Parts: sequence; C-alpha cells; structure tokens
Amino acid sequence: MIESSSMPKAVVIGMPGAGKTRLGRETAALIKAPFRDTDQCIEEEAGRSVSEIFDTQGEQTFRDMETRAVLDLLKDFPGGILSLGGGAPMSTGVFQALQDYRRAGGAVVYLQIDPEEGVSRAARSDHRPLLRGGASERWMALYRERRSVYQELATITLKSRNTTPRALARRLADALTERVVHVSGPDPYDVRIGAGVTGRLHELLGDQTMRVALIHTQPVQRHSDHARALLRQAGYQVVDLTIPDAEAGKTIQVSQGIWERLATEGFTRSDAVVGLGGGAATDQAGFIAATWMRGVRYVNCPTSLLAMVDASTGGKTGINLEQGKNLVGSFYTPAGVLADLRTLRTLPNEIFVEGLGEVAKSGFIMDGGILRELEERAESLRAFDGRESDQWLGTVVQELIERTVEVKARHVSVDLKESGLREFLNYGHTLGHAIEKIEHFTWRHGQAVSVGMVFAAELARITGHLDQEAVDYHRRLLSSLGLRTWWNGGDFDQVLALMHRDKKARGNKLRFIILDGLGKPTHLDDPPVSALKEAFQAIREEG
Repeated sequence: MIESSSMPKAVVIGMPGAGKTRLGRETAALIKAPFRDTDQCIEEEAGRSVSEIFDTQGEQTFRDMETRAVLDLLKDFPGGILSLGGGAPMSTGVFQALQDYRRAGGAVVYLQIDPEEGVSRAARSDHRPLLRGGASERWMALYRERRSVYQELATITLKSRNTTPRALARRLADALTERVVHVSGPDPYDVRIGAGVTGRLHELLGDQTMRVALIHTQPVQRHSDHARALLRQAGYQVVDLTIPDAEAGKTIQVSQGIWERLATEGFTRSDAVVGLGGGAATDQAGFIAATWMRGVRYVNCPTSLLAMVDASTGGKTGINLEQGKNLVGSFYTPAGVLADLRTLRTLPNEIFVEGLGEVAKSGFIMDGGILRELEERAESLRAFDGRESDQWLGTVVQELIERTVEVKARHVSVDLKESGLREFLNYGHTLGHAIEKIEHFTWRHGQAVSVGMVFAAELARITGHLDQEAVDYHRRLLSSLGLRTWWNGGDFDQVLALMHRDKKARGNKLRFIILDGLGKPTHLDDPPVSALKEAFQAIREEG
C-alpha cells in the first residue's frame, strides 16, 4: 500500500537517452523538491556501475535490485521527483507498483522522444548494456516493445521534440501544480486548472486528428497565437477562425460562416474544434462541434474567470436569437477543459470581477466554503489588475475555480440535460438573462446574474423561504466583490414576458430557482404576480 503523504510527487519514465534524469533534476530544482535517479541509487548501493552489474551479475540481478529500489522510493520519497531506468516499468513488480502509485494520485510522466532522435542518441552511446551490438537496431526493438507500456502508465506525456530541456521542465513543473476536477456521466472528462495547462492540447486531441479549427475572439489574440503554435508544433493543420467578441459571436450568422469555412477546408468527423476565449467563444465552439457532421471532438480553453467556472464546463452549447439568449443549442460534452491561469493576467478588472458572480452563485447554492473565501478575500479579488503574484493566482484563484467547478460537476454529472438537479445552477439567471436581453448585452453576464440572485433572494423572502438577514447577506457580499445588486432598466411587463421564455418555464408557468436557506436551493413554481412585482421593485434602486 502506497501512502500519498510519503510518495514522490512525480515519476519519470521513458526510453534510454530520452533525457529523464535531466528532466527530473531540472523540474525538482524549479519546484524545490528532492530528486533521485534509480540507476544512480543502485550504483551507489552496489559500488559499481550499471554496466558492471550487467557484466558480472547479469540482467536479472540488476532487475531485482531495480525493483527493490523503485518500490522503496515509491513508498518513502515524499514530494520528490523520481526518474526510472528505461526498462524498469517492464518488470511486473514495478509495473504493478506504478499502477498503485497512480491510483493513489501520483503523476507518472512519460518523456516521449522522437524515434529518429532516440536512435541518433543510441548510436553515440557507449555505456548502455542493452544497446550493445547494434545500438540503433536494439533501441528501435526496445521502443516497439516498451512504448505501449509507457503510454498505459502515463498520466502526463511530454514530447521532447522541438523544445529545450528547460522548457520541458517548466511544463512539467506547471503540470504538477495543476488541479483536476473530474466530470462524470455518459461521456466523462476532466477540467484541468493551472498555469500552462494549454500545453496539454495534444493529449486531448490525440494522434488521429489531422485538422483543428481554432475558434477565438480578437481580444485573446495573444493566447490564440500561443495555442496555434502548440497545435502546429504537434503536427496539426490549424484553421484559424476569429469571431466577434462576447454575445455578438453567438449568432446563427457567425455559425453559418464557420460551417462554410469548415466545408471549404474539408473538415471530416475525425477532425476537431478548439474553443479559446470567454464564455461566448466556448459556447459557439461547442455548438459548432456538436453540429458539424453531427458531432466532432472539441476542447475548451477558457481565458476568462467566468468561462473557467461556468461556460466551458457542463456540455451546454448554444447561440442566441433576437428573441432571447441561448435558445438554440445542444448538450454536447468536450473532450476536456484546459483552464490556464496565465490567461487571467490579461483580463481587465471588470471582466475578472464579473466572473466572481458565478463563483458566488456556487457558494450560495452549495458550498459555504466558497462564500467564506470570498468574504475573506473580497478586497484583493475586487482590486484584481493582473499583476498579482503567481502564488496568489495558484492558491486563492485556483482554489476558487476548483471549488466552483466541483459544484458544477456534481450537478451536471447526474443531470447533463437539465431535467432536474442541474437547474439549480441557474440561480439568478432567470432575471439575469432578461437584463442582458433588455440591455442589448451591454451588461456583463456575471453582473446581470448578481442582480438576478438578489431578486431571487427577495422573492424567497416574500414567499417565506429566506429571512431578511440572508437577503442582506446577498447584497453585502456581492457589493463587496464589486458586483451590481440593483437595476433600473426595463419595466415589469417587459421583464415578465422575457422570463416566460426562460428554459425552466413549463408551458405558461414560470419556474424560479430560490434558496430555502443558504446552500439549500429549491424550485419555486408559478409564484403570484404580486410577489414577482414586489421582488422586482426591491432591486430597482441601490441599497
């Protein structure tokens, strides 16, 4: 049994000459962790080189020594980086131990070297006993034998081609600090949250994909340039598709233009879509992926806080009509979501702050820990300007994103198509969507939802579900984060008509999500018009 508190942070595997020792040592230096190499451990214990052990005692003796060394270090090398010899995973005992290590949450890193480069390095090697007598041919034979084992064990795969050892170490260091939220259901996938996770695009798209449609907006050009470079480096043909920013990018006209471009480029069902940007961009990308040839693989790369905690996860895809928001769409899950914290540094304050509206919503409906964190960090969150330290992003913001995504994952995993439990995620959205429509989408989504949550809290108070203290808490917390709690636009009849078009409505009956206490969402069906009017009036003026 491997205890997670005493095991290594990562184990590096791969072919001889791939650079495992250097990768492990440089990564350990970056994250200030101890480093060990099993070949070196064996040599220190035996007082002779690996080649000498092979020559004097035979390969089996070496493998027995290697297995003992690996098993000991997997059980007692807390937080370290461990590099294994190329053949270690082929031993039954090591293979099973690495499987146990994975199940305990350990990271098995496959450093994948291009065969041409591997053969070239093998030809220059004179100290590897298994490569004697035709190093190039022996290396290729071992590669064919071991590759599938490496791939089966790996939780992280790094390709050494066209990159430097230092850059690889930086990518691995980033990967080891990322957090993962698993979204279960009929088509499970992971949401990865951390600095540099965009580098995992190739892992999610796979080797069978030839063409990738990169759908993004102009304001995130810097990030789309980075993603495009990664995709091309991985060997994909990239079709670059820039769409209008925000809700203007979610129209049937924009969709039509993308479909026509994909047809011209010869996109097939084995090709893929990457959506990069805010929530509108990932919504449109998902809709395109769901509808092109009845469904192709897609990956979301959200670049805003709002998109990371809401739009990119859950499998909702859609576009707007003149009559309302998100009226046309489908439920279609991504292959994965890559929430790269580095993209947040380029966000204007108002866009970061609006994302806090969806974070607070998850706290109100389920996770009181989110609310406490928001209370404690309100001042620094409200003042976000992109110059915050890596530690602040990697602790405060990363944890808020992780906890918010976990709330969403728990709801969508059991109710993908929003037939029941998932509707609770729409807390504040019924009025919020109406505000967005009436204001011609000049209001940010998170700001509109913030007002919508105050409206829902007032409605819950009027109908006897919440007390005044809970309503006041809504206003106080949301205001402290820089979010709106009142709105003077539109009139009641106009708002009522739009709320009847809400997706939760049933026939002529309205349905609202309200709270029956903090963390206790419930449905409120067809409340009296008088209650709606009173709640509406309560959000008509500040304070």
